[in-house]
Amino acid sequence: MAWSRVLSFTDPLACQAAFPHSDIEILPTSKDFRVEMTQVAMSRLWLQRTHLSSPTVSTATSKPGRRSIGFLTESNLSPYHHCGIEVMPGDIIDNTLEAEHRRCGPGLDYGAMSIPTDEFDTAVQAIIGCELMENSERHIFRPHPGSMSRLLNLHRAVGWLAYDTPEILQLPEVLRALENEFVHVMVRCLADTLDEKTSTRGRCHNAVIARFEEFLEANPDRPLYLTEICAAIGVAERTLRASCEEHLGMGPIRFLTLRRMHLVHRALLSAAPSTSTVTRIATDHGFCELGRFAVAYRAAFGESPSETLKRPTEQIAIRLNRPSSLVAAEANA
Repeated sequence: MAWSRVLSFTDPLACQAAFPHSDIEILPTSKDFRVEMTQVAMSRLWLQRTHLSSPTVSTATSKPGRRSIGFLTESNLSPYHHCGIEVMPGDIIDNTLEAEHRRCGPGLDYGAMSIPTDEFDTAVQAIIGCELMENSERHIFRPHPGSMSRLLNLHRAVGWLAYDTPEILQLPEVLRALENEFVHVMVRCLADTLDEKTSTRGRCHNAVIARFEEFLEANPDRPLYLTEICAAIGVAERTLRASCEEHLGMGPIRFLTLRRMHLVHRALLSAAPSTSTVTRIATDHGFCELGRFAVAYRAAFGESPSETLKRPTEQIAIRLNRPSSLVAAEANA
């Protein structure tokens, strides 16, 4: 069944839950977080348009079974980096099944689409008559301008339909024509590439960041120091700093603090004040200097940790900012 919906978020945790085909962690780097999102599900295709108002760092892993691409939909944007490489208007990101780090300033306009892998492979054979040359190290490339222009115009037009007249997307003949055109232009964009962005240094930094995050995951509840982290993952401090600046836009200790601060925020939101304390939750996430923690927490979230703890427990919900073409129960399913 085809459907569409238009969403808005001020909570990064709720926003994360709205991505059905990827696992994503969103870490805003300012306290004002706002995302507007349009999603369209056709018979085979999934389309999404996103406007992100605040600067963020995120990690995304695509779920298996679908071929997925992403691209900027507008050119007047703050810089956007994918796996440490700046994405320019006209570039396409070929998403992989590995964790991919993304960072952006305020005002990001981003588009994405995906199709089941087997149907994509069938379309490739029909359209170009052979398999695509695959490169597991390729992340970003530049398609032929004509193909990219067709993709952007088509993606924008469907976004307008989903926002203004979603009932049109329910018409079988319209849906069939749009899907066929999307599949054709997606294949052409992936087949007719002019330039690829990759480097030996980038591949090295990918591996460093992966080991860095694995170490953070394995040590969530105690203070960590830079020399200790470098020794544990087997890299020089200079290399770790360069890798984090490239992928995350900040140094390793700042990222560690940002990530843990958001984990504390989520834990406080879900905790019961009668059985939990700010001190226990903060120390469980490696914060031992509670005075400095409280100051940093207020700067990040606009309230004290105790105020967050006393708030009623919130359920993560996807909220529509206008009626959807899909019944709410079906949308959440």
